[in-house]
Amino acid sequence: MKRDPIGLILTVLYSVLLVASLLIIGKIVYIQLVWKPDPKIEQALTPRNQERILEPVRGNIIDCKGRLLAMSYPVYDLHMDCTVRRDEFAKLRDRSAAAAKEAAWLKEASLLSEGLAAILPERSAAQYYDIIKSGREGGRKYVRIAAGVDRNTMLRAKELPLWKEGQNKGGLRIRQRFVRKYPYGRLARRTIGYVKDNSTGAAKTHIGLEGKFDAVLHGSDGRECLRVTDYGSVRDFDSTYVKAVDGEDLRTTIDIDLQQLADRALRFQIDSVEDIDGGCLVLMEVKTGAIRAMVNLQRDPDRGYRMEEIVNHAIGRKCEPGSVFKTVTLLTAVDDGYIKSLDEVMPTNHGWVAGTALKQDIHIADWERDNKTKQISIYDGFKISSNYVLSSIAVNNYRNRTRHFIEKIYSYGLGDSFEFDLEGLVTPTIPRVPEKRELNATTLGSVGFGYSTEETPLHILTFYNAIANKGRMMKPYLVEDIETGGVVRDRRGGAILNGSICSKAAADTVTRALIAVTEEGTARALKHAKCTVAGKTGTSFATFPNGQYSDRDGHKKYQATFVGFFPAEDPQYSIVCAVYSRPTKTHYQGGGIPARTVRTVVDHLVNTQPYWRNTLSKAK
Repeated sequence: MKRDPIGLILTVLYSVLLVASLLIIGKIVYIQLVWKPDPKIEQALTPRNQERILEPVRGNIIDCKGRLLAMSYPVYDLHMDCTVRRDEFAKLRDRSAAAAKEAAWLKEASLLSEGLAAILPERSAAQYYDIIKSGREGGRKYVRIAAGVDRNTMLRAKELPLWKEGQNKGGLRIRQRFVRKYPYGRLARRTIGYVKDNSTGAAKTHIGLEGKFDAVLHGSDGRECLRVTDYGSVRDFDSTYVKAVDGEDLRTTIDIDLQQLADRALRFQIDSVEDIDGGCLVLMEVKTGAIRAMVNLQRDPDRGYRMEEIVNHAIGRKCEPGSVFKTVTLLTAVDDGYIKSLDEVMPTNHGWVAGTALKQDIHIADWERDNKTKQISIYDGFKISSNYVLSSIAVNNYRNRTRHFIEKIYSYGLGDSFEFDLEGLVTPTIPRVPEKRELNATTLGSVGFGYSTEETPLHILTFYNAIANKGRMMKPYLVEDIETGGVVRDRRGGAILNGSICSKAAADTVTRALIAVTEEGTARALKHAKCTVAGKTGTSFATFPNGQYSDRDGHKKYQATFVGFFPAEDPQYSIVCAVYSRPTKTHYQGGGIPARTVRTVVDHLVNTQPYWRNTLSKAK
């Protein structure tokens, strides 16, 4: 049988292609699963890619009037590829021409060094030249010339000899980065705060507004892939690119003018007093709870024991408040109806509170001696800050209702923490009432005049602010809103903690007692302030490791406090100032340094703010 030649050819061709296909498939499988290329060849032929995180520009922190408290601004790191054109010169066949080209390049490098010395004088021209020359000899492609220069300096550097020829011929490499700047230095430093990377690899340190709102201020990181070439790294457009989203701005309640005033006033009083270890001052708007100034000073051993903002006493330090807590007892008794008038009198009893183990009140002994009487009014007892009078009010009226008394303290916001714009607000300590029993009379009496409890200055201020606000308790706050490009994205502002902690009549009665303290009592340093101040002094002691209020040598650690509001007739601001002493035998009281500091702030505000100018002009 005669075979078809065309069919035979196709059969042979098909067989050849089939065999070739099987060989190719086998080779592919071998390459994929078995074959390994020479590592050197693989490295040379495979493009090297690297991923780079694109950092967003951190948002600003601004004060209530739009002034920058914290900002990010660009700085530039200048590096140099010292090997540029070296290979180009080396490839010239004419050796003398190559040497001439190299000599000309080095001459330009010398001129570059002279220019660098003129605009960056931290090194001499010779030093810059040595850096560049040694980098060229060593084949270094990324030599640091300067770090963190500003934009003007960077632009001047780009016009220097050699560098003005561009990156490929001059070798200049510029990297922009952003750094954080605080235009007012260390003013309000603990409130503004910071975010710090720890060298140990531990989590970042988050302090103040910078720390609490780190995510808002930071924005979102971007990402790009870079392909490494012989001429540096270039963006790999075949890979995913994620754009960085810049951070948002925080508008705070801080008025930097008032912050500076408060800072100076407190420093003036405590800087030169070696016994004083630190102090704080908070100024708050009565109607809103907006904090206009928050000063926290502490002697810093790393800075020659100068007063610095390194600890937030206002929110993080709780102590037995002392006599500033007497207002709590008075308000409770007035609001509950146990006290109908501040003019009510009680027997002095030589300063002993019946049924308790409390110490005798020496103020009462002085009162009996000076006034030749065995009676004292509640008004006078509060004015002279009598422990006996306030303890008696607590014990006589609440001995069988201690749970109610403690519950009232909680209703004043003095028993709990609350959400605040800074991390670290500690929870106060209030005595627990035993189940189906009452507090013992001694503990109840000590709470009545400010012991057996622990409060922060901010908690005390919030309570007094509510009295100034006729019983309406506002939540203190520091952040007004969050903005993007000047447009408000999230309006925050103040909030009410308690709509009514007492009746308006009770608040007015207590305000009368607080005015008596500044006009006739323990805070007479404020008597001649430029407006009427209502407030209370307090002095308490911190315990030593032995649990006692004094050490073996009789030294004590004082907390002296003044808290109040002004003008008493129409309160605009509430204020607290507390100072803390080292172990000492010198007495520090709330009517001293704290009251004088507050006087400075009050007088300045009366002299400078429109509210008082308008009020005074109307009075005329």
